[in-house]
Amino acid sequence: MKVANGRAAADVRRRRARAPLPLCNMSGLLKLDNALRTKVDAFRERMTAEAEDLVASFFPKKLLELDGFLKEPLLNVSDLATIHSDLNLPVPEPIMLTNSHDGLDSARNIKKRKLEDGESNCPGTKVFVIPNGMLKSNQQLVEMIEKIKPEIRTLMEKCNTVKMWVQLLIPRIEDGNNFGVSIQEETVAELRTVESEAASYLDQISRYYITRAKLVSKVAKYPHVEDYRRTVSEIDEKEYISLRLIVSELRNQYVTLHDMIIKNIEKIKRPRNSNTDALY
Repeated sequence: MKVANGRAAADVRRRRARAPLPLCNMSGLLKLDNALRTKVDAFRERMTAEAEDLVASFFPKKLLELDGFLKEPLLNVSDLATIHSDLNLPVPEPIMLTNSHDGLDSARNIKKRKLEDGESNCPGTKVFVIPNGMLKSNQQLVEMIEKIKPEIRTLMEKCNTVKMWVQLLIPRIEDGNNFGVSIQEETVAELRTVESEAASYLDQISRYYITRAKLVSKVAKYPHVEDYRRTVSEIDEKEYISLRLIVSELRNQYVTLHDMIIKNIEKIKRPRNSNTDALY
């Protein structure tokens, strides 16, 4: 009889340890403003409703939309030469110097002086103005980038919302029965990784523009060097392949997140349960 009473008392103590602190006790530990608490609770409810809709409805729709985008002709160019862009930089006619009055002697003296000074850098042609006006970007790639950038931003924003929702579901720290909490933390880590990768896609696009601008400047400065012109075309082809891979990765990330959260939704929403009572 005493053993049974002792087990019953132990069960009561365990239930009290797992039960959340009542509002009066929390108010004793920390002074809370009831009006602010009401607003915070309303924010949590709104965040929960939005995140659950994202996982249940938005993610599946978006992955199907991106899968259809991958099948469009814009992302299925077989001959990459068709995406090359004309630089519109003509090769100037060579300047023939015939005598000292044309500057031949002065040019030789300058070259000799540079060799004596140990300078080996070729200054190239000074570019004061582009003959045919402003050099345009590769319009096909610009069109692709303008379509893909909103998708990257959307994925970052939606991942941030779902991440906040899962973080708010994490219960207070306790000893034991934390398997569900570990699943929540793993989900948060995956969402944070996807968010970081999406941000890196934007950096990649910026680096493409900077790299291409430097190469085009080289073409303008050294118009007779064909390798610079070919390098610009190679950069455009590489960026086209990268953009298609980005769209594929965006689709795959929606699939992965949706699958991961749906499979573990029970533990994510209820990380702890009362099944441990059956062990005593």
